[in-house]
Amino acid sequence: MTRTTILRCCLLLTGLGLWGCSTNQHANAPKGKVSIIPMPVSVKENADSFLLDKQTVLVATTPADKQTAALFNAWLKELTGYELEIKDSGDKNAIVLQTTADQTHKEGYTLQVDNNHIAIKGNDSSGTFYGIQTLIQLLPVQKATALYIPAVSIEDYPRFSYRGLHLDVGRHFFPVDFIKKYIDLLAMHKMNTFHWHLTEDQGWRIEIKKYPRLQEIASRRKESMVGPYSDKKYDGNPYGGYYTQEEIKDVVKYAAARFVTVVPEIEMPGHSLAALAAYPYLGCTGGPYEVGTQWGVLDDVYCAGNDSVFLFLQDVLDEVIELFPSKYIHIGGDESPKVRWEKCPKCQQRIKTLGLKDEHALQSYFVQRMEKYLNGKGRQIIGWDEILEGGLAPNATVMSWRGIEGGIAAAKQKHDVIMTPSSYCYLDYYQSQGKNEPLAIGGFVPVSKIYSYEPVPEELTKEEAQYIKGAQGNLWTEYIDNADYAEYMVYPRAVALAEVVWSPKDKRDYDNFLERLKVHVHRLDMKNVNYAKHVFEVRGEIITDSSSGVLLKLDTKLDGGKIVYTTDGSAPTPKSTPYMTPIPVQQTGDIRAAVYQEDKRFGNEYVQTFLFHHALGKKVTLATPPSQNYNPGSEALVNGIEGAEKFSDNQWLGYNGGNMTATIALDSIQDIHLLGLNTLSAKGDWIYPPRQVTFFVSDDGKTFKEVYKQNTFDKNGINQVRGKLDNVRGRYVKVVAENNGKIPAGAPGAGSPAWLFVDEIIVD
Repeated sequence: MTRTTILRCCLLLTGLGLWGCSTNQHANAPKGKVSIIPMPVSVKENADSFLLDKQTVLVATTPADKQTAALFNAWLKELTGYELEIKDSGDKNAIVLQTTADQTHKEGYTLQVDNNHIAIKGNDSSGTFYGIQTLIQLLPVQKATALYIPAVSIEDYPRFSYRGLHLDVGRHFFPVDFIKKYIDLLAMHKMNTFHWHLTEDQGWRIEIKKYPRLQEIASRRKESMVGPYSDKKYDGNPYGGYYTQEEIKDVVKYAAARFVTVVPEIEMPGHSLAALAAYPYLGCTGGPYEVGTQWGVLDDVYCAGNDSVFLFLQDVLDEVIELFPSKYIHIGGDESPKVRWEKCPKCQQRIKTLGLKDEHALQSYFVQRMEKYLNGKGRQIIGWDEILEGGLAPNATVMSWRGIEGGIAAAKQKHDVIMTPSSYCYLDYYQSQGKNEPLAIGGFVPVSKIYSYEPVPEELTKEEAQYIKGAQGNLWTEYIDNADYAEYMVYPRAVALAEVVWSPKDKRDYDNFLERLKVHVHRLDMKNVNYAKHVFEVRGEIITDSSSGVLLKLDTKLDGGKIVYTTDGSAPTPKSTPYMTPIPVQQTGDIRAAVYQEDKRFGNEYVQTFLFHHALGKKVTLATPPSQNYNPGSEALVNGIEGAEKFSDNQWLGYNGGNMTATIALDSIQDIHLLGLNTLSAKGDWIYPPRQVTFFVSDDGKTFKEVYKQNTFDKNGINQVRGKLDNVRGRYVKVVAENNGKIPAGAPGAGSPAWLFVDEIIVD
């Protein structure tokens, strides 16, 4: 009998109550349920298994592999209470790490498990490390003194070379211990880049020895905003912090051991008010300045006509380069207003001397000058997609965040691109439509949406697609002021993104991902991650149909979960109506639902409020589409769900600078007594009410007659347009909402196009 067979007998007899072995001595990974995230290129399960116990050894010969073996031991100790001996040789009852120099697939590996040993062969040292991460996911998730590992043959390598997570520490500062945990988690999911956003208007977070006032002044602000940006409320409490150079060296070394590259971001020319507060000569006006206390885009930026600014930044970057060995240095380049440059004699003289077209070309000069300096130091720059404006720096990599358009433009110019569109990759957006969600900056990016993201735009040719190097999730921290909150916003959404950037496109399947995530969250539990649990609660899907109206489809991914619901506004209980088929919306009010497992409710209750009217589910035609970032589809205008004031619920259609014209086709010519539309005013977020809303009615869809007009909107928040009508009949209803135009001077976003937000066209 082999050692495996003997212990299997032990487990069998234990299960029958015939042998006194303790059931917590051994743990099995379930057969046929290998659960690995991100999904490997190829997984073949075999019939046998390997037993890991105290006698098992780790075999590693290179320093990097020994370091990787030690990291495996740290995880194993949490499960078993012991570590394995690391040896230079061995085969039987061994986990053998071997790193080769196979350039076919960088960061790739193979993993073979049989009943005698485990062999991990990395194409390079990082590949070996990722093989260990996969082995960890083959371990059972329950603690035991010996662990059965299923026999498998795995071949794996990443789809993209850049797989990143970002963290903004400028708005809120996070301690080194959390930064290391953040790196641990992204490495655990085979991500390889930590984008560390270190400087902002509201705080400078990196020690620069040549400029001590950056630590003394720029790292602290007198107070912080609290609550929604539009409330303009402050806490009155001084806030600050920065990382010493020794701490940064420690973090970079820690990350390197996990094959994570740390990319620092030093913002320029905008988002630089904290630096100006420390050294006022860097600004166009000379100050005085103070470190920013409000979020958003601020007008004071580095003076592009002042050579001392470039000397300052070169000095800063010299110290940054010494701390960070990364190929890339991120220089920001986003959201840099030109209002100071337009009035600055030095900036205007620079434009004239260089024969530049305008201030956008001046920003391009600024970026290119800094790029040339960094190229001379053997480094390359990354910038947000605004660096495309005025002409792209020769060797720059573009991080496309305002949509996919910047990435497309850069790839067509043969520049490397990292895709991070806010509508798919911003982790500071809401992830649930639940009413109890913590405050976020806006938008709606659930796990399912991130998982659906395809980083390579269809508009690119095969050759152009090669310039898409990967994707990144971004966590901006205006509202996120502690580690638990940060983890809640990042996980499990970052797990979904990890599969997007690692796994083959044709291997991705959302339902299968959720099945694997059910196991994977136990690993997050082991790491004490405060992850969100929305994906296992009741989910609602709105179905609009021109003949059936609006129906609510409910679903849950909870094993053994039973969904019940009510339509009378009462709270659901285990005895409420069992959900069987989509629920038709037939009245104004709440549909409430919950999922129960053995008569115990799992997670939060699902509540959806509906407004019943006669346009529900009818066909809507839009003259122009809304912005990609705020486009839930035209059906959202007639689904009976009114958009919330915090606009996080994926109900509002947003137009940036444009008008909305929508036409609804009713079933027949009929009496119309009321027409309505909701609009939003949140000027702090650049959202303005329409200049005017006009309704028209038609019998044939060709000749329309104006029936109602409103041009007064004086409420902050949701403005309801409601027109009561007499003697009006028609089959087609057209509504035109006119954009307010450019944001006025003195207001946040002055000079930029106003946003127009519209929702729920009501016909009764």
